[in-house]
Amino acid sequence: MSEVRIIFQGDRLWLPSGSALPEVEAEFSLRLPEGHLALKVAGEQAVPEGVEALSLREAFPRMDLEAWVRAGRAYQWLEWAAGHRFCGRCATALEPGEGHGRRCPACGLAVFPSNATAIIVLISRGEGRNRELALARSPHFKPGVYSAIAGFTEPGESLEQAVHREVAEELGIRVQGLKYFGSQPWPFPNGLMVAFLAEHLAGELRPDPTELEDARWFRLDALPPLPGPLSIARWMLDAAVAEAGLETGA
Repeated sequence: MSEVRIIFQGDRLWLPSGSALPEVEAEFSLRLPEGHLALKVAGEQAVPEGVEALSLREAFPRMDLEAWVRAGRAYQWLEWAAGHRFCGRCATALEPGEGHGRRCPACGLAVFPSNATAIIVLISRGEGRNRELALARSPHFKPGVYSAIAGFTEPGESLEQAVHREVAEELGIRVQGLKYFGSQPWPFPNGLMVAFLAEHLAGELRPDPTELEDARWFRLDALPPLPGPLSIARWMLDAAVAEAGLETGA
């Protein structure tokens, strides 16, 4: 079995038109736990003929899911390694440590790869085809797109506590009946998205203007433009619509 090589230039993945990437001189490289080789080339290096440099979002429709997930994993490892070259306590250069971590030879500080954990929650009310979803849009979304509520966990907080806090802060409502939906590594740049379903309990939507442009209740048969197919937000929305015997748009 031939070695899988994954090459990034900044946050852009090199995607060859053929089956193989060219040999390159990398400014940084590492071996992933599963054995694949991840490389980072200098920003000023010319992109070779027959290769496109694409963001992970742009590359998604051009790759099979397994290869895209592998590229996202490589990007997160490269980002972590590049950001943990020196000790955060005494500034000494770090050395390989236990497992896939690094250790400071001067003060003994050990660091290990980690994710920034976020929650995302799809809130609903009503029954059957009259069921409605609470969706919001951030100013960073594409025009017209609405999605589920998401936010990062805080230190000392459980996932469930993060859901209730984020919903209260961003929408001004309370929810109940949390159910785990699933999780997704999110390489933008190093997240883990943990998804929940919830039922509306009390309160009227009052979107936080510092975070959101708008928030509304949408019927399942009258949804706005939704996030693209690569996100767990879209997977939750598709599942909710399918459960009602309907179909989402493209």
